[in-house]
Amino acid sequence: MPEELAGRLRPGARVAVPFHRRKLAAFVVRGREAAPEGVTRVFRVAGLLEEEPIFPAELFAFLEEAARYYLHPLGEVLRAAAPALPTGALRRLKAGGFLATGETLPGRKVAHVKALFATRTESEAPGRLGTRQRALLTVLEERGEEVPLAELRAHVREARSVLRGLADKGLVVLEERETLADPFFGKPVAREPPPKLRPAQAHATGVLCRALGEETPGAFLLHGVTGSGKTEVYLRVIAEALERERGALLLVPEIALTPQLVHRFRARFGDALAVLHSALGERERDDAWRRLRRGELKLAVGARSALFAPVPELGVLVVDEEHDGSFKQEEGFRYQARDMALFRAQRAGALCVLGSATPSLETFERARQGRLGHLSLPERATAQALPPVEIVDMRRQRRTPSGHALLSGPLDGAIRNCLDAEDQAILFLNRRGFAPNVRCTSCGEAVECPTCSVTLTEHRRQGVLRCHYCDYAQPRPDRCPSCGADALESLGLGTEQLEGMLAERFAPARVARLDRDVATGRSVEAVLERLRRGEIDLLVGTQMVTKGHDVPGVTLVGAVLADQSLAFPDFRAAERTFQLLSQVAGRAGRGERPGRVLFQTFLPEHAAIRAAAAHDYEAFFTSERDEREALGYPPFGRMVAVRVDAADEARARHTADELARVVRGLAVHRSGDVMVLGPAAAPIARLRGRYRFRFLLRGRQLRPVRHAAQAVAARIDAGIGNARAVVDVDPVSML
Repeated sequence: MPEELAGRLRPGARVAVPFHRRKLAAFVVRGREAAPEGVTRVFRVAGLLEEEPIFPAELFAFLEEAARYYLHPLGEVLRAAAPALPTGALRRLKAGGFLATGETLPGRKVAHVKALFATRTESEAPGRLGTRQRALLTVLEERGEEVPLAELRAHVREARSVLRGLADKGLVVLEERETLADPFFGKPVAREPPPKLRPAQAHATGVLCRALGEETPGAFLLHGVTGSGKTEVYLRVIAEALERERGALLLVPEIALTPQLVHRFRARFGDALAVLHSALGERERDDAWRRLRRGELKLAVGARSALFAPVPELGVLVVDEEHDGSFKQEEGFRYQARDMALFRAQRAGALCVLGSATPSLETFERARQGRLGHLSLPERATAQALPPVEIVDMRRQRRTPSGHALLSGPLDGAIRNCLDAEDQAILFLNRRGFAPNVRCTSCGEAVECPTCSVTLTEHRRQGVLRCHYCDYAQPRPDRCPSCGADALESLGLGTEQLEGMLAERFAPARVARLDRDVATGRSVEAVLERLRRGEIDLLVGTQMVTKGHDVPGVTLVGAVLADQSLAFPDFRAAERTFQLLSQVAGRAGRGERPGRVLFQTFLPEHAAIRAAAAHDYEAFFTSERDEREALGYPPFGRMVAVRVDAADEARARHTADELARVVRGLAVHRSGDVMVLGPAAAPIARLRGRYRFRFLLRGRQLRPVRHAAQAVAARIDAGIGNARAVVDVDPVSML
């Protein structure tokens, strides 16, 4: 450590270090008086990259513990949590090898863009207007507020020149101003007063606000049915934390799918919040991170990785839709944000709130055992009750009015009635593309991905067959690649095909689609905004349509294939099915008019489908809990997955066997405290050209399972040749 940096290199600081004639960024973990035994050469730290430690003490200690729990290298954990290093930062260090006292790297500014906004005036339109001029006036009159040019371009060509013509006639006012590049701050939001709370909301808010004032606030499950007003409880508790000059952090499953939630936060707290999401550029993310670190902002909203935001004086940490599987990071640092939120809040002396209409079994069991406080919102915040659900037995739907096997008579009629009443409908099908496979009717072979052991999905509008795992794509062949016959047929139903079928069946209804193929980044909000404005009659989508959208005009929801996710090779398949169906059913009837829901299924007696149709979480939990407890699956046991892959199948199998033998030689295995399940080929046996094997470690208690996992991790660190292996603590995906 250079003398000039004495007293400035603290744990959590980011520094430059020499490495093979260049500099790399590194993190200070701790200091020591002398070099470790056997080290003969020590390099000097080349410079300090930020004046203050990039991680405050509370966050740094949490990240160290998270690295230990998930058996992941600390350096990679810190890198995942830190903001990106400004371009050229390492080159800008002083020639002497350190920054002068008080010197910092050049500051960054949030990117702004020039945006043109149009507002309708009170002037009466003359009789002669062009078609495009009338179209834009209609949009402005329907909205009754200023509309950005970027949005008007979706309605007419050359919208800017058309607007100028309207402005010359005195019919619109144009204003150009700078706005944040962040789509969540694209236009101003009027402040809104808090609404009146219902009794259950008031009780939950009171309990949580009182907990904020305690030395150990603890953690709570806020279990509220869809539409029960959980967000309003979050807002009240966060407002209380900010009033006490404490920071607040809200985690959501996917920020791009919850624009309404960000809108509500801005309406309550103004723009003094950081919204951390993947649509931000590196510069904007860096600016938000640093403003939190400096204490300029005390409130952050974001997806999974926002867990690592340096919120100052953290007072409350909320995890909305805590059951959602996207809170688990599946690559690199494989952490579960929900579980780590509980841990971070505990370490920081903050209140933790886990909210959901369909809590994970792990969370609900914690609450049942008293390890979490349990607050309930059993009714919707509006006057409407939960919508009735009709189960349609597809085994009896041999002939359908539409002629398509997966659009039953009851659903077909319900859509027709919904459209006749000028209401809106959502159809849920968790399978994107036109058809899930293309198969030869002559030889029976399906067209498969050349590098993955899965069939290619047809995307007809793009004219390709695509792998949904490695993104390989090829044109749809004219003949069977296996036998050469002209007998390829598209089998199954995807959202693209369903969209086209509905548009033809219910013309002139306006049909749109929301899935990963058509909605990315800002286009997600564009589709949802059209739905809210009533410009879409039928919305077809994957699980993206289940995520917390509140659209009063939606009175009908149909799950086209409700039992589809039950076929996954995963002990959580029933739980995920129940959650998806319950969440999508909750999109219906949230306005003044009552809703209706239909589940089409070939398994009408399945407990998950029955419980979701009855809006009965307790019934599902009881039946699923009994099965899990008998088998020792979470929440009644602990699991670790060890996954191995290699370019050669024999090598992958041998490495998996070798790692499994490490555990079988341990005392915890011989005593029966840890079971080894496998190794076996993974359900997707080949992915991106590599063969995959896995085995599971399972036990009733955490300590022996962790001991076994540590032994496997140590063996991997010692070297396993050209194979790769990862240790996944508390796995979520079984694929």
